[in-house]
Amino acid sequence: MLLIINLLYVDPGSGSYLVQLIIAGFLGVLFYFKSLWWKIKAFFKKGDKNQKPNSDEAN
Repeated sequence: MLLIINLLYVDPGSGSYLVQLIIAGFLGVLFYFKSLWWKIKAFFKKGDKNQKPNSDEAN
């Protein structure tokens, strides 16, 4: 039991690094799914014939 408690010690430097890794991983997963969602929406918007032309493209 004492050996397990000693192995679970995390000093402040590695603890903050671990928190940084968790936050970066979470934000990376969110960015991935957000990009995937935009690609799916763009795929289905290509075939939309009721879409109004953009004012920049009209001129």
